[in-house]
Amino acid sequence: MESKIMNIDFNKNNDGLVPAIVQDAITKNVLMLGYMNQEAYNKTVDSRKVTFYSRTKKRLWTKGEESGNFLNLRDIKLDCDNDTLLVMVNPVGPTCHKGTGTCWGEENNTSFGFISELENIIQNRKEQAEGKVAIPEGVKPSYVSSLFKSGINKVAQKVGEEAVEVVIEAKDDNDQLFKDESADLLFHYLILLQAKGFKLQDIVNVLQSRH
Repeated sequence: MESKIMNIDFNKNNDGLVPAIVQDAITKNVLMLGYMNQEAYNKTVDSRKVTFYSRTKKRLWTKGEESGNFLNLRDIKLDCDNDTLLVMVNPVGPTCHKGTGTCWGEENNTSFGFISELENIIQNRKEQAEGKVAIPEGVKPSYVSSLFKSGINKVAQKVGEEAVEVVIEAKDDNDQLFKDESADLLFHYLILLQAKGFKLQDIVNVLQSRH
């Protein structure tokens, strides 16, 4: 970050301020937008707690100075025009003064992209198997729903079978078959997690605690 201090164009907008986009270093969610002048930037770097210049209070403002919900600095990146900062943080508590995880009214939950979408589908099929969600008329129960109905032993057995297939394909040279079996293993593992009442985030939490 030190090499970028002299490159920030604080005078581009004639107000001495640059936008500072705040992003959670772990979840990658955008938490808020603030503004920094040179003094706020320097204090952020020195204190490791994100500090802005408040345009309403006309002074420096350290996020969390009253609430205790600080934004602990992890890193700062400068954009290609030298006039916008990406501030990566570890937030303490909710970021928004209204109590939400972000200033867009959303919670700061980790998203695994397509994997999260797949987890939502699996949850829906689980609820169908439990009778909590109706299966559309004329539609046969899905494979996943039927697997949930068969019980935990069958679900665990499928994970074991797919794991063996992955090991077998790992010993061969067919990369496509290895990827196919790996996808099957991951898919059935996600089903097993929900059969046990968990999601992938619970396992990520364990890995993070070991880091």
